[in-house]
Amino acid sequence: MPNVLNHAELVFLLSFISMWLAARIGATILRRVGTIADDARDDFSVIQTATLTLLALIIGFTFSMAVGRYDLREHYEEEEASAISTAYLRADLLPAADAAAVRALLVKYLDVRALFYTTRDARELDRVDADTTRLQQEMWTRVRNAAVAQPTPITALVVSAINDVLNTQGYAQAAWWNRIPYAAWGLMTLIAIGANLLVGYGARALTAGAGLLLVVPLVVALAFSLIADIDSPRGGMIHVRPVDLQALVSSLHPR
Repeated sequence: MPNVLNHAELVFLLSFISMWLAARIGATILRRVGTIADDARDDFSVIQTATLTLLALIIGFTFSMAVGRYDLREHYEEEEASAISTAYLRADLLPAADAAAVRALLVKYLDVRALFYTTRDARELDRVDADTTRLQQEMWTRVRNAAVAQPTPITALVVSAINDVLNTQGYAQAAWWNRIPYAAWGLMTLIAIGANLLVGYGARALTAGAGLLLVVPLVVALAFSLIADIDSPRGGMIHVRPVDLQALVSSLHPR
């Protein structure tokens, strides 16, 4: 089953409909249960304002979480490019045959890692993951054999560089898996629904304020969709572009 949070347009549509329905329920059904007395309206306004303020704080906090995760994905893309570049240069420290083999593997690995950041196809992503694992094993085997044959401090530099290549890929993958928890989405949604119920219930005239009941649901839905877009590595419009990896690809594939 596809994750709705990977599709910002669906998040916008579902959240807008649910928030608007909550506002309408507050303006119709809750009003039939009981209206707000004039002497209690000031107290109600305090509660309504506090709820909307809490909603704004929760949305701001969740937005900050999404931006932080996005920045982390960008950071590890830069780290991957730096680690591969360093390993490519240090491969010269190996014997000629091993150096050529490791460099060739690093070039293939670089192409695969750049594709990891750009692909949106699930089957292609599975192939990328399989190729990543295979190339990592081949690089490590080649460097390990060279280190066993010549256990010198110079060879250790190459081993360390390849180890950094493997580690940065793991960190990048973990950053892509790290999403806003479902519990945070659930809490934010519940508070938003409650706030819209209060907005609808507090409307003085339903016919005159029908258009105004669209404002808060629309604003909240836009905020939800933006958060979902930033938090989704492969969905929506805002993505981490592998500019560093692609620049390295251009430098290692001379035209």
